[in-house]
Amino acid sequence: MIGGAEPTGVLTMPTAEAPYRQIANELAAKIKSGELKPGDKLPSTRELAEAYGVHMNTASRALSLLHDRELITGQPGRGTYVAEPPNR
Repeated sequence: MIGGAEPTGVLTMPTAEAPYRQIANELAAKIKSGELKPGDKLPSTRELAEAYGVHMNTASRALSLLHDRELITGQPGRGTYVAEPPNR
């Protein structure tokens, strides 16, 4: 700033959360609330993409995030399921 003047044309970062994070957080909340229980099958990537109006890559990234958080587990050829809570 020069002479106490306010900067102009400053770009601000968008505050909206990335769509894959919104999906992951919504599913995580359902898991943590008990709405989705261990062993429950989640919708397929295609079904999630259609339900949320996003590209399949976005839905896949949401599932990857949940997997990284150890909230879901994939079973090749069968689908994705809510994981058993980790023993703590």
